[in-house]
Amino acid sequence: MLHFTRDELDSRKTRLLAEMAERKLDAMLLFAQESMYWLTGYDTFGFCFFQCLVVKADGEMRLLTRSADLRQARQTSILETITIWRDRGQADPTIDLRDMLDEMGLLGARIGVEWATHGLTAANGRLLEARLGSFAALKEASDLVPALRLVKSEAEIAYVREAARLGDEAFEAMLPLVRPGADEAELLAVLQGSILRAGGDYPGNSFILGSGEDALLCRYKSGRRRLAARDQLTVEWAGVKAQYHAALMRTVAVGEPTPRHVELHAAAREALAAVEEAMRPGHTFGEVFDAHASVMEAHDLARHRLSACGYSLGARYAPSWMDPQMFYSGNAEPILPNMTLFAHMIIMDSDTGTAMTLGRTYLTTDGAPESLSRLSLDLPVAA
Repeated sequence: MLHFTRDELDSRKTRLLAEMAERKLDAMLLFAQESMYWLTGYDTFGFCFFQCLVVKADGEMRLLTRSADLRQARQTSILETITIWRDRGQADPTIDLRDMLDEMGLLGARIGVEWATHGLTAANGRLLEARLGSFAALKEASDLVPALRLVKSEAEIAYVREAARLGDEAFEAMLPLVRPGADEAELLAVLQGSILRAGGDYPGNSFILGSGEDALLCRYKSGRRRLAARDQLTVEWAGVKAQYHAALMRTVAVGEPTPRHVELHAAAREALAAVEEAMRPGHTFGEVFDAHASVMEAHDLARHRLSACGYSLGARYAPSWMDPQMFYSGNAEPILPNMTLFAHMIIMDSDTGTAMTLGRTYLTTDGAPESLSRLSLDLPVAA
């Protein structure tokens, strides 16, 4: 059931332990599901309940989880020691965690914690502080594993390439069905169904598909409509393989595109080219955003663009496929080879009701980034 070799997982743990030593941490409390998956292969959506992977500086690992995930952990991970906290009235799993940490000899230790994750609710975080605040010194370490995950191994890149292929094929399966009168429900079913049928996975967040005025939205919403004779359709989707994502984004003109659609598409394509030029070692995530913003401002589109234009991608879980490293102003995170980065040019002109988007996932190299998608950057037009 493992997606990676034991040697690959062991090398990741070695990198984690080295960073823990650098920060003088005796242990880490991992609550982010993607951290657990990256380190051990553990693959579940059980993080919606309390669970924690403890990693000691000597390499010992123990998972605390519910009984529903006992077999999940055994079958999908390299974990050997799994402790179960029992569902019951007034259950407080942080007491079980404290007892487990005591058994591991961590009383009074310096312990890094992943606070900034959907895998640790505010309520559970408060319980954690109450139970462990006097037991050990808790240190903020939410950035530790995400930083290690940022540069991908060859095995990870292979999964992202496969995800990108699935994403391309999904769009190619859907596009011929985009026409006046088409039902958004059918388009979405084909887009997602193509990926699942080809052996891919569910995405970390819902695909975005909206037409008419909903084409200007950047989030999924419930409700479907049929396309008008002259319409616009915005789609953001991702191919997914072994939880690794390769995202794409397009706005399709239905019927003859308006002059504003053509104008905005030209600006989006120019901005994407500028982003590609900046997405190289020696530049930062912030400089990638600045390249995008400069083009948008040159086209008088500052009011219609977003304050970010992409982010790192990898193995992620609900509710979002976005990694924390984003293209926004002032982000000093350096561009390095073997990152998988999604760049999206999103222009939402509410004055005219016109949407335009253009985005794809890249693999960074020693020079120019490699697009992982083979889809054309031309404006898609459906008659």
